[in-house]
Amino acid sequence: MIGDWRLNKTNRQSTIINHQSKRVLKMIMSEVKRVIEQVSRDRGIDKEILIKTLEEALRSAARKKFGTRVDVEVRYNEELGEIEVFQFKDVVKKVTEPDLEIDLEEGRKLDSGCQPGDSLGTKMDATTFGRIAAQSAKQVIIQKMKDAERNVVYESFINKKGEIINGIVQRIDKRDIIVNLGRTEAILPAREQVHRETYRRGERIRAYILDVLHESRGPQIILSRIDPRFLVALFNTEVPEISERIVNIMAAAREPGGRAKIAVTSNDSDIDPVGACVGMKGTRVQSVVHELKGEKIDIIPWHSDPAKFVCNALSPAEISRVVIDEANRSMEVIVPDEYLSVAIGRRGQNVRLASKLTGWSIDVKSETDYSEAMRTGYDSLMGLPGVGRSTADALYEQGFYSIEELANASVEELIQIKGISEKKAETLLESARKALEIMDENDYIKKDKDISEAMAQQDSPEDAADGAEDPG
Repeated sequence: MIGDWRLNKTNRQSTIINHQSKRVLKMIMSEVKRVIEQVSRDRGIDKEILIKTLEEALRSAARKKFGTRVDVEVRYNEELGEIEVFQFKDVVKKVTEPDLEIDLEEGRKLDSGCQPGDSLGTKMDATTFGRIAAQSAKQVIIQKMKDAERNVVYESFINKKGEIINGIVQRIDKRDIIVNLGRTEAILPAREQVHRETYRRGERIRAYILDVLHESRGPQIILSRIDPRFLVALFNTEVPEISERIVNIMAAAREPGGRAKIAVTSNDSDIDPVGACVGMKGTRVQSVVHELKGEKIDIIPWHSDPAKFVCNALSPAEISRVVIDEANRSMEVIVPDEYLSVAIGRRGQNVRLASKLTGWSIDVKSETDYSEAMRTGYDSLMGLPGVGRSTADALYEQGFYSIEELANASVEELIQIKGISEKKAETLLESARKALEIMDENDYIKKDKDISEAMAQQDSPEDAADGAEDPG
């Protein structure tokens, strides 16, 4: 009796489980249209993706129940609002594989016109697939739903790359800030944070969408608050003329948390690009400064002439002259002595930002230093054998201001100068290169001597102390 009771109990449990599985599948089959519409609306997933997911889930359930060799077709009937499952069998005269074949007599009961070789499909009752099949269908649906949600999130954010987004600080993980964006999370890595900014959990944060990565665990949204494009995007938000393409930001450079520069130009001659960015009483630029926690911003007019652009970038310093080296993309900028510190800026910040903004290497010199360097260079040319004042002046006018510059020239360049033949050009180059070797050797000897003297000065106090301690 005990054994029979256990057997009956086991059978009862199995029956209950099978009835639950059938009820789940029956619910899926009968309410599929409503479920698809509701999930599509709530999760923002395309209906076609959901339909394909359910079709694949039932196809997987059928294979779990009947094996992989069975020819099963699953399709969504939009008119009935249900998913239909069909099993196809080949019509044959003699059946050898019942799961795959149907004899001609049985086939003609379904379709009187069928012939051997035809394939007949019969509609299956999906609620008979069983518990394992139901679980398999459930797993496929859950996984596909997750994948579909990830794809929806990725597609919605990949198009927002390069935009500003608002979020809430969710947590801080090893200095990286995890930001809640509503439907998903983003990460503000430590390397993309301004070092002096701090945030607390629950605090609102604004950042630039730097990148959107499609990873297996879901889309990874990378944010930044130090990228120069964040500065550009902030101005695009605050200045209508920029969003309307009347004013363009041509370049931007930042030292995050300290200072920034942007170069602007206008497509309308009646609109001042700098004034448009500053705004009435500085309201527009101050909004950007506030978002960047006090970072100072210089707004300068862009110019197509690189020399004028560099001069604008170094403002408010006045510029006396600019010497351009296009081959090395560098400029030597000479300023009045009283403007040297202004042009360079605190710890070289102004000239660094100007260099980043313009894309040119900038060397700032005072007029006094420049004049002294020019005089020294001119004297070095005059010191070469066979070089008189007229030759030195001719070389000077063509941009050869010193022995170093002359030594790096070519014969082809020198023969373009009036009064210099090919033979004289070769002689000048040879003399300049020899003189440069001697100068380098003298510099080496001088440095070696300076080092020896410095070491001797360090040793002398110890020697003196030793001598004081020696009574003899």
